[in-house]
Amino acid sequence: MLRLGLTGGIASGKTAVAAMLREMGFAVLDADSLAHKLTEPGQSAYDEVVREFGASILDTGNRIDRAKLAAIVFADPAKLTRLNAIVHPRVETAVHEQFAEWSRNGARDAAFVEAALLVEAGYHKNLDGLVVTWCRPEQQLERLRARGLSDEDARRRIAAQLPITEKLRYATEKIDCSGSLEDTRTQVAALAAKLRRLSTKVSS
Repeated sequence: MLRLGLTGGIASGKTAVAAMLREMGFAVLDADSLAHKLTEPGQSAYDEVVREFGASILDTGNRIDRAKLAAIVFADPAKLTRLNAIVHPRVETAVHEQFAEWSRNGARDAAFVEAALLVEAGYHKNLDGLVVTWCRPEQQLERLRARGLSDEDARRRIAAQLPITEKLRYATEKIDCSGSLEDTRTQVAALAAKLRRLSTKVSS
C-alpha cells in the first residue's frame, strides 16, 4: 500500500480532490479535521493549547473557539509556530497509526493523508509520494472571500503557508484545480488509474 500525501495552498481544491479520491475507492484521512478533534476538551492537545493561549479562546461551553484562536495565530507567526508545535506531533502519531491500521486491514493500491501543512510540518518525508493541488492566486482569494473572509484575513491565511510554487517542488503528482470540476475529476481519475497500475506491478 502506497502512503501518499495530498496537500495544496488554502482554497486550492484539495478538499474537492480528496472527495473525488474517496468516491474512487481510496482511503483518505483528513489530518486538519483530526487536528481539530485533538483540541477538543479531554483530547491530548486541549490543555496545552489553553495553557499557551489563555482562557479567552474558550467559548461558553469551554470548547476552543477556532475563530478566536485563528485570529490570534494568523496575526502572529510566532504564535502560529507555537500552536503547530503543540498539535503537529500528535497529528503525525495519529496519521501513522491510521496508515498502519489500513495496511493491516488489507487496504490495497494507495491511501492518502490530506493536510494543508504536510510540507511545512515535514511529514511529506515519511510518505511514498505527494499530490499537490494548485490554482491561480487570484482564485484562492476569490474562494476565500466566498467563505466569508475579508481580503486581509484571506491574505494572512495564504501568507501563513508555504508558497504554492515551493510546494509544487515537492510534488510527485500535480492536480490543476484552476479549471472546472470536470477538468479536475479527469486528472484525479488518471491519477487513480496510474496508482492502481503501480499497485498491480508491485503485487505481481
